[in-house]
Amino acid sequence: MTVPSSAAPNSEALLAALLRWHAARRRAVTAATGNLALIETRWLPAGADPAEAFALATAEAPATVTVTALTRRNLDTGEPEHGLRLWDSASPAVQAFDAITAFDYNPDWVIEAQFTPVAAERTIPFEHIRDNGGSRQLPVPGDITFSRDGVDYSLSAFDDDGTLLLVFGDATNRQTGDTATYSSGRFLFVRRPETADGLGFGDAGPVTLDFNRAFVPPCGFSVQYNCPLPPAQNRFTGPIEAGEREVVFGGDFDIYAL
Repeated sequence: MTVPSSAAPNSEALLAALLRWHAARRRAVTAATGNLALIETRWLPAGADPAEAFALATAEAPATVTVTALTRRNLDTGEPEHGLRLWDSASPAVQAFDAITAFDYNPDWVIEAQFTPVAAERTIPFEHIRDNGGSRQLPVPGDITFSRDGVDYSLSAFDDDGTLLLVFGDATNRQTGDTATYSSGRFLFVRRPETADGLGFGDAGPVTLDFNRAFVPPCGFSVQYNCPLPPAQNRFTGPIEAGEREVVFGGDFDIYAL
């Protein structure tokens, strides 16, 4: 990965920070409970005791497998559904993983934007990759607005455990070759600039969209994830040639063939 000569004077520092981020990403996805390790998502039948199911699954799991609990809302009733996830630190995906390809650093895709909070009860429907066209209402704390090349954008990022997560799509999702990215879209954490440290999560103020840190969502590493898809307002008509591109596996390994 390189930094263009036209980048800002502190480009070497920016590149070093980005390389550390990529290294951290590799450690995260290959960890014992990283994206590549997820081998099963098991939803429990109605009335099942989640604690009992967790204890039984843990007792039966091989030494390399970790069991965790999760919940979601039923699409039709809104009632909580309980499930288990099984993570194998020696999964076929972990063993076959080679790399995550990425674009070179592009300073043009570091965008300063404005966050404007909205009423706490507002939600936006996000279609999910495994819901067969159904959508889940996710709380969106505010609007992220900016202008680029004469176009005004208003993006929706949802609250991911206290951090704004932007799910977006662009023209590279439909491309092939060296400019192709994961076909279902990519994720990006929205951050406050250093000058806004005193602002709380829900306060109006500046935010930074550094698309050089856009990343392949978990469903690009395991079919056991149910990732949200970009809503219409988060789809760019042009290409965003910055950030992670695709997950590469060795040999003829294919996560969809498991």
